[in-house]
Amino acid sequence: MPTLTISSPMPLIFAVACGGALLAVPLAAAVGRAVGGALVDRPRPGEIQRRPIARTGGYGIIAAFFLALVVSLPITDRSGPNNDFREYAALAGLTLGAALLIPFAAWDDARRLPPLPQLIAQIVCALVPVLYGVRIERISDLDIPTWIGGPLSVVWIVGMINALNWLDTMDGLAGGVSLIGAFTLFGASIVQRGEDNKLIEQQQNSIALLGLALAGACVGFLVYNLPLARIFMGTSGSMFLGYALGVISIIGGAKIATAILVLGLPILDTALVILQRIFGRRSPFQGGDGAHLVHRLVAAGYSVRQIVALVYTLTAFFGILSLSLVRQQKIIGFLLLAAIMGGLLLALRRRTVKQAASGDGARSQA
Repeated sequence: MPTLTISSPMPLIFAVACGGALLAVPLAAAVGRAVGGALVDRPRPGEIQRRPIARTGGYGIIAAFFLALVVSLPITDRSGPNNDFREYAALAGLTLGAALLIPFAAWDDARRLPPLPQLIAQIVCALVPVLYGVRIERISDLDIPTWIGGPLSVVWIVGMINALNWLDTMDGLAGGVSLIGAFTLFGASIVQRGEDNKLIEQQQNSIALLGLALAGACVGFLVYNLPLARIFMGTSGSMFLGYALGVISIIGGAKIATAILVLGLPILDTALVILQRIFGRRSPFQGGDGAHLVHRLVAAGYSVRQIVALVYTLTAFFGILSLSLVRQQKIIGFLLLAAIMGGLLLALRRRTVKQAASGDGARSQA
């Protein structure tokens, strides 16, 4: 086992991101409350949250992440192994795409945009890092041609944006899952397991800082967002977290298989909900139907804390698994996750049917 090197900027970058979020998130909450209107969450039918709370915490996450990124620039060598400085182009794409995403997300926070304008904005924002060279070139052992890698990267980033956006339905959920995902991508940039089952140091410390900065920003935000939450991240936060995780998983050699495994729960949930709505002849972007896994858990009588703990546990388990498995083994890991989720949905369906039968029986006796 190699002696893993934790570069000196890492604790600093994490501290800057975490401290920045601790300061910026309550400031964003104060601004949201002062402005009022749509920036204070008054949930719609089908949503779990019930209390009016400022939904501007995402701006604090964004500010903290980019503060840490700026601090890292003069103290981190990003020239690359071939001195091609490709990583700077990737960072430019990441930043410019986020700069485009934030106004659209802010517009949605203020006006609740319809699905189609949201989707168009997401595609445009996802195109920016791709045009700057952030493309999926390889998934496990499979080389991806450039003509496929570009469009696939856009689909991946847009999918991640929506997976995290749709996951943000209860206190601490999207922030905690993003935290685990960011730490996993950080770990994948530091070390991976080789075919001989030995750990191999990746020496991608500069790329690891991106995951670490995102994790630090999530930690600072979660101080205010764990149940019972004092602020929500809003569209700005959930879309940015999905965007950042999607882009970071591509930068520096694709870690798509790792990301799919650690974030498999929201990814699978999003895919299943879209299919269910399409088969039900509804818009896949029209919510309020209680189709998401967390909504089903609430309907079955589980508390927010129980649901958050369950999702955290599954995400952390498969995050650790993603760092332990190699290549095709990750497919088996994903199939295991799919089986667990299928089992959960089946158990919830049976419980719902049983509860309905018990209710009908009680009414007939009355």
